[in-house]
Amino acid sequence: MTTPTESHSAASVGEGQGLPTGDLWRTLLSPNRRAVEEKRALERLLVAWSDAHGKADAAVYAGDDDEGLLCRAKVGDAVFPVRLADAHDGSDDDASSGWKRLELPGAVLLHTAQLDPDLDRPTSSTHLLLAASMLISQLKRQIQEQSFQAMFRGVEQESLYEVGLAIASTLGHEGLGEEVLLRAISLLDARRGALYLLDQTEGVYRLSSSLGGSARDDFGAGELCSQSLAQGDGADGVPEDLVPGAHHILAVPVEIDSDPRGLLLVADKESRSGVGPFPSGDRRTLSLFANQAAIALENAKLHKLALEKERLEREMELAAEIQQQLLPDDMPDIPGCTVQGWNRPARQVGGDYFGFQELDEGRWCLLVGDVTGKGMPASLLVSTLHSALSVLLDHIEVDAELVQRLNRHVCESSASNKFITMLLAAVDPNTGHLDFINAGHNPGILLRDDGSVDELGTGGLPLGLLPMAQYKSFDLDVQPGDLLCLYSDGITECEAPDEEQYGMDRLVDLLREHREEPLPRIIEVIDEAMLSWAQGQPQGDDQTVVLLRREAGT
Repeated sequence: MTTPTESHSAASVGEGQGLPTGDLWRTLLSPNRRAVEEKRALERLLVAWSDAHGKADAAVYAGDDDEGLLCRAKVGDAVFPVRLADAHDGSDDDASSGWKRLELPGAVLLHTAQLDPDLDRPTSSTHLLLAASMLISQLKRQIQEQSFQAMFRGVEQESLYEVGLAIASTLGHEGLGEEVLLRAISLLDARRGALYLLDQTEGVYRLSSSLGGSARDDFGAGELCSQSLAQGDGADGVPEDLVPGAHHILAVPVEIDSDPRGLLLVADKESRSGVGPFPSGDRRTLSLFANQAAIALENAKLHKLALEKERLEREMELAAEIQQQLLPDDMPDIPGCTVQGWNRPARQVGGDYFGFQELDEGRWCLLVGDVTGKGMPASLLVSTLHSALSVLLDHIEVDAELVQRLNRHVCESSASNKFITMLLAAVDPNTGHLDFINAGHNPGILLRDDGSVDELGTGGLPLGLLPMAQYKSFDLDVQPGDLLCLYSDGITECEAPDEEQYGMDRLVDLLREHREEPLPRIIEVIDEAMLSWAQGQPQGDDQTVVLLRREAGT
């Protein structure tokens, strides 16, 4: 037995009221029905309701909180608003328009009918069927939207992957910025864009590339609010005048492990209706692309540095070859004497120099020089010293005048913070007479046959300090069996791990111990002593030694 309410509800939606219930459900539940077909089915359901309520005008609204309740179907001649909010004044009925409002589960019904409160409750079968139809239609739209978004994300990921491969294969740093920007603009259908890269040394973002219009050349890192950029939408956190004339800007940081490297922005999205703002999904897309761009830019930077390092290494190898050509390949044959020279730079090229040159009347010149600093700058000054000496020794005696002219030349051809210490000696192997000038260099050691030591002390300032510096020459006699040692400060200032220096006393003791051995062996002993004293530490300075021994019986 049915109640009056159930009988009324069933009748209001039955076939007798003109409602094709089966077609309605097939239309609403089918995943392939078009939106226009669903709307017609809802309208037929609303017509059935209107017929059951005296041909009343009616409109049904449904939606979600974000988009608001929208009119989904209507019947009658009354003009209903598109959005329910436009018709609601805070009361159940809108007296000004004659509409009545009926709240349904998940929907709202505006109508002009005179409802029987006992038979037409919001929970009656008629209204529940209407509400269910609205909810089904709404859920289908949500599912379709989610399916579209999932498909869109798949296409987006594929596009990002292809774009990432394209820019990752570009190692030329100069053209990569423009390639990144072009890809970003194409990916988001933007009209304009700009890419800024951070100069971490100066804390300034500099324009790497811009397309579609002008952009600021640079801006300070302090003008960029990272927090607003991360939390805001569009251009929040970036200077307002980066791309003059742009109406809508979307900007994201370019980062490596949260370390800022730049800023990527696009402006004015293209659409069928013209230029408009960027939807929220575009921000995620641009951020993902910026991550790939950051990796590509970092790879290009590292590639550029690697090429630069390779170029510098080739230049250093060439400089080392040139410098080695400045040093003697073979030791000279000096009657009555044996000589030996040795050099080990602290780097690939160094600032130490030694040489031998034959003078008139059978005399020979011995030289040890030490340029301040190490590496390429010092090696260049070594070349200056070598060329100048080669010219001067052919025309001037080894005396104070020669060193004074050499000093003026070094002052004119080198930086004010560069100078050269030098010990220059001229020996007559027949008599053993030796003239020397020490320009600020370590004192030479003349180890006598009886074990005593004479020092070849300084007689003036290093070369290159003062153009008018004066120098003084000294002389002494080298007796048969005496051993002369000229060296650079890399020997005596070689440091142990506790920073204690090797010192001149240890060098003298080493020479005394091995004075009778061949000079090449003494060089080996000095080399071994330096390595043992440093105990594996990097060599702190260039090391150079020149030995001369006057043989007994001469």
